[in-house]
Amino acid sequence: MTQERKLISAESVTEGHPDKVCDLISDSILDDLLAQDPQSHVAVETSAATGVFLVFGEVTSSGYCDVQSKVREVLHEIGYTSSQVGLDADSCGVMVAITGQSAEINQGVARLDAAEESKATREERYEAQGAGDQGVMFGYATDETKALMPLPIHLAHKLAYRLAQVRKQGIVPHLRPDGKTQVTIEYDENDRPLRVDTVLISTQHDPEATHEWLEAQLKEHVIDPVLNEELGDDVRHDDYRQLVNPTGSFILGGPAADAGLTGRKIIVDTYGGAAHHGGGAFSGKDPSKVDRSAAYATRWVAKNIVAAGLAHKVEVQVAYAIGVADPVSVNVETYGTEEGVTRAQIAAAVRKVFDLRPAAIIDELDLKRPIYKKTAAYGHFGRDDADFTWERTDKVDELKAAIASL
Repeated sequence: MTQERKLISAESVTEGHPDKVCDLISDSILDDLLAQDPQSHVAVETSAATGVFLVFGEVTSSGYCDVQSKVREVLHEIGYTSSQVGLDADSCGVMVAITGQSAEINQGVARLDAAEESKATREERYEAQGAGDQGVMFGYATDETKALMPLPIHLAHKLAYRLAQVRKQGIVPHLRPDGKTQVTIEYDENDRPLRVDTVLISTQHDPEATHEWLEAQLKEHVIDPVLNEELGDDVRHDDYRQLVNPTGSFILGGPAADAGLTGRKIIVDTYGGAAHHGGGAFSGKDPSKVDRSAAYATRWVAKNIVAAGLAHKVEVQVAYAIGVADPVSVNVETYGTEEGVTRAQIAAAVRKVFDLRPAAIIDELDLKRPIYKKTAAYGHFGRDDADFTWERTDKVDELKAAIASL
């Protein structure tokens, strides 16, 4: 009996996509404030439409960010430098509506003042800082790639990054900032990747670029280099279907073609749909917001479980109540892929090794640094960057020891 094909897809977008433009602006403001005051509490959103940006939210910080200048700086870096490409960084409108953080939220996050905190023990600090909000966060890891990420989203990010790279370096001329990628992978009955089925790239371009020319250029300089480097001989990619700008052209892009909003690409930011998502976005939020810090922590936990060889695929769920330090629940799902241990044993080892109180997460992962701008595009997970501390596999030995002690 022939096994039915199982096709799984995931998408990514470039930094010039309207929603990613907004994520980049929000995280750039966050980084600016954290660089001046690591204790900054920030929840900044950005929205974009044709020729105008609105930056709004709540900030409590001793630092100051010139939001107007920061917006224009980010747009220049992306490549929105003239009306020809749909947006001029120097002439677009920027409106700002930022207020202070709610006192009721703040009293749950920080119960100690500066003097008290300087005298407190680590345990007292960890107990004093509650979660900034209620919510559920998920982390995921799988051994189907070296990055311990699902293959479809991993390849989609690599393609999106390469697409921006060849544009900025002039390797492929006539490209403009807005772009999307999507990859479809065929899996076997054991949920292992078999072959690349479809690669889709939609990229903004100059009017003089023909569709046939774009197809050839993207195959030569983007698609094949990424697939060859990332897959080698492990996953077949010699007969994939290539789709480039399926509507035929993509000249008008960015906020001129579609409105943008911070936090509207949460599946792109995480695991491409392979895992659950609690709903909270990341960009523009300082690490006291568990939407961000706990999502990073659960990825760290899941990745260490898989790196330790305890399971082939893991999803970690954690939930919080506002103002309460300890999670109200921690759950580990291994999908029946655990090796030589039970799921209950893995969960017990996680509780023994990882302190998932918000202040402990912030300390352990060193999250009060200005590192967030570079997370805003091409995924928050699976990246080889020393600043992405949640990608470390530094708890493998402790997990194994905890398992052995059970």
